[in-house]
Formats: sequence, structure tokens, C-alpha cells
Amino acid sequence: MFDFSVARRRMVDCQVRTFDVTDRALLAVLEDLPRERFVPEDRQVLAFSDQHLVVSPDIEHGRFLLAPLIFARMAQELGAGAGKRVLDVGAATGYGSVVLARLGANVTALESDGTIAARARDLAAEFGEGRINVVTGPLEAGWKAGAPYDAILINGAFEAEPAELLSQLAENGHLVGIDHDSGAPKAVIIQRAGTAFGSRTLFNAPAPVLDGFRAPSGFVF
Repeated sequence: MFDFSVARRRMVDCQVRTFDVTDRALLAVLEDLPRERFVPEDRQVLAFSDQHLVVSPDIEHGRFLLAPLIFARMAQELGAGAGKRVLDVGAATGYGSVVLARLGANVTALESDGTIAARARDLAAEFGEGRINVVTGPLEAGWKAGAPYDAILINGAFEAEPAELLSQLAENGHLVGIDHDSGAPKAVIIQRAGTAFGSRTLFNAPAPVLDGFRAPSGFVF
């Protein structure tokens, strides 16, 4: 029988720790939380593999969980501590939202797929310690009703600037996502200071572009 607890420990030790993730609280949550519950039953043995994992019926274009090491490093950079207001964009089945909630954040989990959001809502009720509000709407629009946010996490890549999300950041708040606009995709952190925003590259991070964050198609002659 497949031992999920052993697989989670190996995921943390062999993938996450080796990618400069040192936050002890985060590592403890990743080892304790049953990631396998957030993926379809027929893919549970893949839940700990070093790859982005589709969790919706549409394998080619569906919603996914980021690879464990990429998600963990982004979550560490996000700094979602006690009482922080966090918007989790492209929450899928809610794995990342639960991780952030267990670190003490108050999380708004935004998902555009109603079926996936329903699954996230069930899992949030089971594992989220009452700190997660799952909402449904266009990812690129964010969720104004919960703004401003201390931190925003985009669970995937963006080609177009996430301008509406940036507008929903609190003063000194920051957004972490994967910039696919030019060159190699890279995780970035963008911080707000008044009406200005500063960006810093974190690490290379290949990931699919989320719906709603694709660059407009140019004219073809």
C-alpha cells in the first residue's frame, strides 16, 4: 500500500528543503497537510512529484497545483503570517489556500471554475481552520470585496500585467507570481509603495499561463 505520509516527508526533504525553503512553520505544514486529498483519486500517487499537477478533468487546459518546490518557495516569499489578509488567485482545489491559512493568514481563495471552487470549499471547511473564504470569479479581476490585501499569490504565470490585482494591494503589500512576459518565466515579487510598484526577480520558474493573464493577440497580416 502506498504510504502517503512517507511520500510527503520525502517531498519536503528531497524537493522543498533543497530549494532554499527554510521556514520551519511552512515546512511543518507541508509535511503534515495531506496534499493527496487535493488531487483526483486516480492521480493521488502523483501528488508529490516534482511537476505541476492538473486537478480538473481537462488535462490539457485545466486548473493545476504548482510543483511543490515552486509553490513552497513562493509561499515563503509571500510571508503569510498571523492575521495577514491574503488573496490566493487560481486557488484550484485549495491546497495553497490551506497552507497559507495554517500559517495564520486570513485567505480569500479565488477560483474561476465553479466545479473546482466547490471542491476547494469542501476541503477548506475540512482543513482550513475557518480562515478561508472561497469565492468564484474571473482571476484577473481579483476580489475587490476583500481588498486591500497584505499579500497576493498568483498560482501560475501571467503574460499581461496583473494591473487589477496590483490595485487591490494594501500599502507596502506585495504580490508573488510568475512573470512569463519576456524571456524565461521567472517568479517575481512586486511591492506597492503608494501609487508606485517595485519588482524583484526571485528565481526561474516555468509554469502554465493562467486564463485571464494571457497577453492580447497581435494583429496578423
